[in-house]
Amino acid sequence: MRQNLVVGNWKMHGSQESVKALLEGIAPAGQCGSVDVVICPPYLYIPQALAYSGDIAVGAQDCSAQEQGAYTGEVSAKMLRDQSCTHVILGHSERRQYHNESDRLVAAKLTAAVAAGLVPILCVGETRAQRESGEAQEVVAKQLLGALEPQADLSTLVVAYEPVWAIGTGLTASSEQAQAMHGFIRQCLSALPDVDAESVRVLYGGSVKPGNAAELFAEPDIDGALVGGAALDAGQFTAIVHAAANS
Repeated sequence: MRQNLVVGNWKMHGSQESVKALLEGIAPAGQCGSVDVVICPPYLYIPQALAYSGDIAVGAQDCSAQEQGAYTGEVSAKMLRDQSCTHVILGHSERRQYHNESDRLVAAKLTAAVAAGLVPILCVGETRAQRESGEAQEVVAKQLLGALEPQADLSTLVVAYEPVWAIGTGLTASSEQAQAMHGFIRQCLSALPDVDAESVRVLYGGSVKPGNAAELFAEPDIDGALVGGAALDAGQFTAIVHAAANS
């Protein structure tokens, strides 16, 4: 049986003071034994998070496809692992939109992450226009398979379905819409050789809040959440973790 996973993506938010306060507020969430909890702060605050996170694992929001070299501003997966990070978010829609990340680049980053011993959290999702034109499954399948088909090892893979139209907009896919896409993702995974689709955790992301978390987590193919805005509020994030633990 898949254990639920809740990941907090802090994006580009924080200061030493606010990070300390947030870590103190969410610390009890790490003691929910029936759910895994990960936080992904900005690079600068990873050491601080590691020092105060307690039972909560710490990951990163991105990594380079390169191991080392003359790549100014880049941070390698090996460096993140050296800092005791356990997870890394890859292919987030904001990276795809603002940094023009292609499926090929996301695939290269995923290869680097796995080689370094990090758990990759691969993000996929369609825009509102793509959903309304009936292209949602086609877009998600292309992103998913474009990143995964070149991989030799997908044993630690986590997938996060984040419909772009629901990220930071206050809109949320209904539990039925989310379940339908999660089921489709699992179907796509089952077509890949050497992948146990039933063991891969598929998370939902897109304006997840305490008010909708339980309903989402009740769906059979939704194994937790990649949380954005609510991850910056200790009370909301803890409530989402508790909803995952009780589902």
